[in-house]
Amino acid sequence: MKMIIIIGFLIFLTVFTLSSFAESIISVKTNANSYKEGETIVISGKVSTIITGTPVTMQIFSQGNLADIAQVTVAEDSNYSHTVIAEGPLWSKAGDYTIRVSYGEGNIAETQFTFSPKTNVPITSTFEIDVGSSGTSDVQYSIEGGIVKNMVLNKNNLALMVIIESVDDGSISLDIPREMLDAKKQDNTDETFIILIDGIEVPHRETITDLDSRVITIKFEKGDSDIEIIGTTIIPEFGSIVVMILIVGMISIITISKNKTMTILSRI
Repeated sequence: MKMIIIIGFLIFLTVFTLSSFAESIISVKTNANSYKEGETIVISGKVSTIITGTPVTMQIFSQGNLADIAQVTVAEDSNYSHTVIAEGPLWSKAGDYTIRVSYGEGNIAETQFTFSPKTNVPITSTFEIDVGSSGTSDVQYSIEGGIVKNMVLNKNNLALMVIIESVDDGSISLDIPREMLDAKKQDNTDETFIILIDGIEVPHRETITDLDSRVITIKFEKGDSDIEIIGTTIIPEFGSIVVMILIVGMISIITISKNKTMTILSRI
């Protein structure tokens, strides 16, 4: 009976020793606990026994999906190191990422870090707006949290309509040419634009104002779509119908003036 106990103890001790050796033969760590998109992750570690010609196999997992893989050579001092840039199509999910390294047969170590992708990447572009008989007008913009689908002038409301698709809370900055849309008081000084998002008035910030344009920044929430910037003057100020009315009026004035002139001449 004692012999059985001794043999069992020796077997347990052997298994425990081998298990401890397998766990301690390789280690792994990172230079930080969390990273943002675009940052450099430095992964390093050490092996207690060098296996000649055997590299360290390194894998990075995000929720069970492989985000990166590499093979790293162990230096003569038993240390190894590898750098990874946290960006690309496989780095799209926020949360805990697991680094798993293996060396030889059955020698595995793991560590974790937290990753945060960029959700609001600014998009800067120029939108060409149809301004009727005046041709087109370019509006430069920068948007975070969404994309611009369309921009149109609403002559009846003296407004610029900006249609967006918002995937997150964000903001949009618009460089509005004064010759296209402006807001003026009776004394010709600048008036504040009225901003509506989906029909509700919201505050905004005017950052740059010069003789040619006005730059305004508007914050929006996820799901917002229709942004209306209302001013007091719009180009073209006269639509085609108004122009025709003016032409007819001018012809009438000329005709009346001509008739009056002929009447005066007939009396002389």
